[in-house]
Amino acid sequence: MTDTSKQKTALILGGRSDIGRAIAHRFAADGYTVALAARNADSLETDKADIALRYNVPVSLHELDVLDTAKMPQFVDGLGMLPDVVVSVVGLLGDQAENETDLEKATRVMRSNYEGPALLLGIFANLFEQRGSGTLVGVSSVAGDRGRAANYVYGSAKAGFTAFLSGLRNRLAGKGVHVVTIKPGFVRTQMTEGMKLPAPLTAAPEEVAEATLKAVRKKQSTVYTRPVWLLIMFIIRHLPEPIFKKMKA
Repeated sequence: MTDTSKQKTALILGGRSDIGRAIAHRFAADGYTVALAARNADSLETDKADIALRYNVPVSLHELDVLDTAKMPQFVDGLGMLPDVVVSVVGLLGDQAENETDLEKATRVMRSNYEGPALLLGIFANLFEQRGSGTLVGVSSVAGDRGRAANYVYGSAKAGFTAFLSGLRNRLAGKGVHVVTIKPGFVRTQMTEGMKLPAPLTAAPEEVAEATLKAVRKKQSTVYTRPVWLLIMFIIRHLPEPIFKKMKA
């Protein structure tokens, strides 16, 4: 696969999500060609037309089921180009109570948040390394900073994804490929609709998109969308286990 386009291209994995759409708009506004990958990608034709018209950039749609790992090489080859930036926004929150008793649902949450995104980014990592350039962005979560009773199935998967991104960043250092980890904290999206979220700690999808583009430009490594989360998670990570267990957070 070769990259013949002079215009930079951003591939958004999970382009159907609110965050994915916001990131697509932000990169398009910066002049990037945009490729949106998602299940039932044809249903994103309206988004494709809107982004193309609004920012006067080429936009393409690509079918992707991140859980169908056998088809990942076919998906990458089918792009017809090697992007400059790949952003994974793939994720599934699920319900903690259901995940504790339903193996199928727990498996889907774990695979959606860790296995699928990590394996696909790993393929792009190898291609970027061969080319000697590119940026990989993984949208992880503060939930992966420490296992909490309220969402430890989701959190454990995000912890794995965060560790994967960290290791990948270390491996590719000095090889022209940069890896970014984005930790948004609470975000107002369809996934969190109906949840009571604290306004000072809750970002809009557009904030995540702005932080993502900034991280790519400045080659940042790990970014908390709202800086307050850096302090909050520092405290949570360092709470003694006896105290943390009593919190049942």
